[in-house]
Amino acid sequence: MVPVSTDHRSPSPGAATPLGALPLPGGVNFAVHAPRATDVWVCLVDVDEAGARHEQRLRLPTQTAGVHHGFVAGIGEGARYCLRAAGPWEPEIGLRFNEHKALVDPYARRIDGALGDGASLLPYGEDGGPSDIDSLADIPLSVVTGTPPAPEPGPGVPWDRTVICEVHVGSYTARHPGVPEELRGTYLGLAQPAVLEHLRRIGVTAVELLPVQACLTEPGVRSRGMRNHWGYSTGAYFAPDPRYAARPGQEVEEFTAMVSALHAAGLEVLMDVVYNHTAEESVAGPSLAWRGLDAPGYYLLENGDDLDYTGCGNTVDCASPAALRMVLDSLRLFAGEYGVDGFRFDLASVLGRGRTATGPQGPVIPFDRRAPLLSAIAADPLLASRKLIAEPWDATGEGYQVGGFPAVWAEWNDRYRDTVRSFFAGGSTVGDLASRVSGSQDLFGAQGRSPFSSINFVTAHDGFTVRDLVSYERKHNEANGERNRDGTDNNHSVNHGFEGGTTDPAILAARAAHVRALLATLLLSTGTPMLLGGDELGHTQYGNNNAYCVPLDTPAADAFAVDWDAADADLTAFVARVTTVRRATPVLRQHEFFDGRATQDGEPDLAWFAADGAEMPGDAWQSPEVRTLQAWVDGADVRAPGHDRAVPEKDALIIWHSGGDAVVVLGGPETCTHGWELIVDTSQPGGAPADRADGDPAVFGPRAEVTVSGPTVLAFQQV
Repeated sequence: MVPVSTDHRSPSPGAATPLGALPLPGGVNFAVHAPRATDVWVCLVDVDEAGARHEQRLRLPTQTAGVHHGFVAGIGEGARYCLRAAGPWEPEIGLRFNEHKALVDPYARRIDGALGDGASLLPYGEDGGPSDIDSLADIPLSVVTGTPPAPEPGPGVPWDRTVICEVHVGSYTARHPGVPEELRGTYLGLAQPAVLEHLRRIGVTAVELLPVQACLTEPGVRSRGMRNHWGYSTGAYFAPDPRYAARPGQEVEEFTAMVSALHAAGLEVLMDVVYNHTAEESVAGPSLAWRGLDAPGYYLLENGDDLDYTGCGNTVDCASPAALRMVLDSLRLFAGEYGVDGFRFDLASVLGRGRTATGPQGPVIPFDRRAPLLSAIAADPLLASRKLIAEPWDATGEGYQVGGFPAVWAEWNDRYRDTVRSFFAGGSTVGDLASRVSGSQDLFGAQGRSPFSSINFVTAHDGFTVRDLVSYERKHNEANGERNRDGTDNNHSVNHGFEGGTTDPAILAARAAHVRALLATLLLSTGTPMLLGGDELGHTQYGNNNAYCVPLDTPAADAFAVDWDAADADLTAFVARVTTVRRATPVLRQHEFFDGRATQDGEPDLAWFAADGAEMPGDAWQSPEVRTLQAWVDGADVRAPGHDRAVPEKDALIIWHSGGDAVVVLGGPETCTHGWELIVDTSQPGGAPADRADGDPAVFGPRAEVTVSGPTVLAFQQV
């Protein structure tokens, strides 16, 4: 039995807005969306010395437009509580009210504790009816929390100068020797001077954090003795994840301190957010928050069961007023009070599923670029000013919408990833490569979008690291406990003759050159580059391409942590050099698509050449035998924000080669008579060209010959 007492405090009516727990002078106002509930209780919880929980149930006395609300006097910030709701048990329409189930407040700004016994969290019993097992001991508690301290304002980096680094807060600093031990793997660890200096050195302008809204590990993962590592299982959309707090209970303050430190260093903060599904899984799963209050309002349902467009058991109904309001309120909190500069939306096609249609196999909710939530975000003055990045797909074929989002959005471009990987593995043609490195105009050229709408990447959290991409031909995910069935098999990876780690110097040299070619391509392409944090150091996950979970008791330092002591210094120097070249070369980061227009000197803005220095012939573009591509970019008419077109920039020439030994004649129009300085050479460990014996830069004539052996990227600048 759960100890229950009836408190002498009888809540006054209070206010229906805002939702959640709002500390005010003299008490706290509670407002809970639960339109079909007959009763909603706020349960104040104390924990005794033995760890037992004792609750005081306070019925919210008033309901306004589906919101139960009341003001509780005599409590304030730090008060711990849960919710309970009573109402009809009608599973056929998604209603599974059960007052035996303690619930997390969907608007909680802080949660304390972890999930306990999985059976007690289920709303139903063995007979399918309501369970009478109380779950108070097994649910995280919500904590009344006030407004965080205002962070430092963001640097407002324009898209053409943006270089993103995707980072796991825990793994990135868990072994960093320059971070105090007690801060490693935390928000404050990421804010340490040694980390900030490294990020600035490698040319990063924005840190994209893997999910940092409070995560609750899925029951299926917990049943294998594992915990969610990435965080794509949200348990509270308004609460920073407590597992990254250096001091328990200080995650709000430490999160804002991290944001301030990154801003002061000139770095923007982007958050990976997961509004497409929740930690509750399907109706067979637990009742943690939303399902116990308003399942039909928060989820897409058919006959009371979940429609699963996410592969995670449930799908948030982003056209529902309740869910739409929740998402917008959550985004505004992090953008406004926490100072976050932008968001990357996981499985963002779910956000565009608005109106229900009927197909041959039943209800269909097609993607609509004018769906309610997408339109609301674009129309919101605060949110529309932030960087908005979509992962433009979900778990269905119809959900694949690369290039299909509205103009205010940028999108992860997996076509870029697959093409670049494949080209240097001996696959994709030069025609495919040309489309991707020049901004993917075929995908993003319509409806007022720019090349920066394409978030270019070759690796991300979901997949191999760049080191593993050239070290493993197949995934090795056995440690995940799913018999290596999880994770994609479509990796476009190679191992250079040996699967996994090796000490063979020839294999290591070939792998290193391959990595440099991949990263140089990424950083020199038109569009917005995104690095995977740790790739610049040679991080490995030992062939695991789906590192989303770790054993339950795994210390932070062993949870796929970046090993800074084993960092590849040459590779770090290489990345720093190439990002410096990108910053200093406006022709490589133009904000308009190339269209063959004649520039001030009469030449096209972009021209393509073959290995023999002649313009690429038509039949070569899709030939699998052609493994060399040259891009000549005219600097006479650079289209970049704030750039004075009357002041020409230097021309640029980039060569990509993925074959064997070859001689390449430097390409260019007939009118191009200037020489070229080699500024990036991926055949060299640090990317710096080998200087001549007299110490002068490596300079070549306009039709000079260079010898290459793939994978190789060379970048030249006009002398």
